Amino acid sequence: MGHMGLIQWGVLILSLYPILGAFFWFWGAIMYRILNRDDQSVKSIDEDYEPLITIMIPAHNEEIMIEHTLNYLLNDLNYLLNDLNYSNYEILVMDDGSTDDTPKTLAEIQTRYDNLRVIRIDDNKGKAHAFNVGMFFAKGEYILSNDADTLPEPDALKKYMGYFTHDSDINTAAVTANMDVQNRTTILGKSQTVEFSSIVGIIKRSQSAINNSMYAYSGANTMYKKAALFEVGGFRQDRATEDISIAWDQHLKGTVPKFAPEIMFNMTVPEKIGELFRQRSRWAKGGTEVWLTNIMAFIRHPIKNKYQFTMFLDSTLSILWSFFFVISTLVFIAIIGKLLIIGSYQHILMYLMFSCVMIVSESIAGGLQLLTALILDFNGAKMKYWIFAPIYTLIYWIINPLTLVWTFPGAVKTILGRGSGTWVSPERK
Repeated sequence: MGHMGLIQWGVLILSLYPILGAFFWFWGAIMYRILNRDDQSVKSIDEDYEPLITIMIPAHNEEIMIEHTLNYLLNDLNYLLNDLNYSNYEILVMDDGSTDDTPKTLAEIQTRYDNLRVIRIDDNKGKAHAFNVGMFFAKGEYILSNDADTLPEPDALKKYMGYFTHDSDINTAAVTANMDVQNRTTILGKSQTVEFSSIVGIIKRSQSAINNSMYAYSGANTMYKKAALFEVGGFRQDRATEDISIAWDQHLKGTVPKFAPEIMFNMTVPEKIGELFRQRSRWAKGGTEVWLTNIMAFIRHPIKNKYQFTMFLDSTLSILWSFFFVISTLVFIAIIGKLLIIGSYQHILMYLMFSCVMIVSESIAGGLQLLTALILDFNGAKMKYWIFAPIYTLIYWIINPLTLVWTFPGAVKTILGRGSGTWVSPERK
């Protein structure tokens, strides 16, 4: 096969990648349903076994959200957990250089609750740095990472421990839960309800079914075995996304992650395009950083890392497709512009018809993926949000490759040792 043949095959694969990927995740989720039935039900634990859990909340300028979250965790959640015979937990807030009234709010709340501790870091050095510092202050054998705008369901701690306490769980390093959107006041918020079902409900199920892998944890609500965090040296502090990097670091160390679809937590999502673009830029940059960090490990030792190779392959295709999408779109616009200038309207119509076929095909594949996710997630409780599937496929599938290409130079800069993990809190209301 000549070079032109290879190029043509490459273009064809990249053109069909979103469609093939959607069907791949669809079948992966179906296989998870068939093969992982034991992981889809709440596992019982000994009523007398209550290892101490540290709920760690890294926070930076969260004066609006932090009181609501802590009142839930320390008041409402405490009451319900006592009803369920699991009350052995503490809350550790890592105040990472907040410059608003977060310290004042925390000091006032601390006077009301004995199991709330606050560690102040004077300079903003990022979530990963705050978490690494907090690991040394955490008294618990297990650490639940909980964002300042995240509310786990009332019996989450008991459910989490069901994944750590059996003989088969000895190598389990982390358990990540299922996410749902709590602010659904705008179309953007409602569409992200569908998106998170797609990402979590389908992709994490597929990854678990293929080889018990996971590209990324949910940084907003994941329980870690503290010893497993120390084993990999904690979180990488110069990375844009600590939850993606720690997942790959633990994978390559040989430990096992678990996805717990029956554990639900509610999170706040961006409801403005600008905020959404900044969030997705951070996610895209973090994914690229992980890929650049580990690329040589897979090239040099593909057999040794065979169980994680599907993660690397899909990440590689995703990055290549993002560049292909942006470049081909620019070429398409240039061709249409040229045809308009010379008046070749018949060729313009032909190009537009071909584009419509691709868009419709991707929408059908994405719609099927989302429909499956909504059916699997809590017995179809969120089915009504499927009407927002077209918004997801048309908007988010465009934003994701754009943000990846946009942040690629910054990811390279991080790998060269000039990155920073400092954060800027989203706009709160």
